Amino acid sequence: MASAKKRKQAKRSKRSEPRRAKKAPAGRGARLTVVTLGVQDLARARAFYCDGLGLRASSSSNESIVFMDAGGVVLALYRRKLLADDANLPSEGTGWGGVTLARNVASKAAVDAALEVAKAAGATILKPAQQAFWGGYSGYFADPDGHPWEVAYNPYWKLDAAGRVALPK
Repeated sequence: MASAKKRKQAKRSKRSEPRRAKKAPAGRGARLTVVTLGVQDLARARAFYCDGLGLRASSSSNESIVFMDAGGVVLALYRRKLLADDANLPSEGTGWGGVTLARNVASKAAVDAALEVAKAAGATILKPAQQAFWGGYSGYFADPDGHPWEVAYNPYWKLDAAGRVALPK
C-alpha cells in the first residue's frame, strides 16, 4: 500500500516539473556560426574590415583566411576563387547575389555614423540612410568586393547589452 502511494506522489511531482525542450536530432536546429565572404584581394579586404571598420582578426587567421568575431558570429574572408572551388561553384560573375549582410544599431544617429565609418574605410554607399518602409531607418554600403551591408535601426527590436538583436518570442 505504501509503495502505491509513493508511486502516485512521484507521478504528481513529475507532472509539476517544467518540461524540458527536446534536443534536435543531429544536423537539425539551425544556428548560424560563420559567414564567409569570397574576396578578390585578401589583404585589401582585411584592411577594410580590421583597420577601417574596427573588427579584430583572430590569432587563428593566416595568409589564406581571416577570421573575425562579429558579435557571436564569425565573419571570415577567403579568396573568392578558392571559396567557389571549395563549394563546387563557378567563381566568375559579379552583381547581385541575392544576399545582404546587416548590422542593427541602437539609433538613427548610429546608422549615420556607421555609414560614415564604412565610407571612410573605402566602402561605396549604395543607399544613404533614410526612413524605411517598414518603420525603421537604414542605409546600405558595399565593401571593396561589392558585398552589400545594411546598417539599420529597428524600433521594434531590442538590442541586448552586447548589441545583439533580442527577437520577440
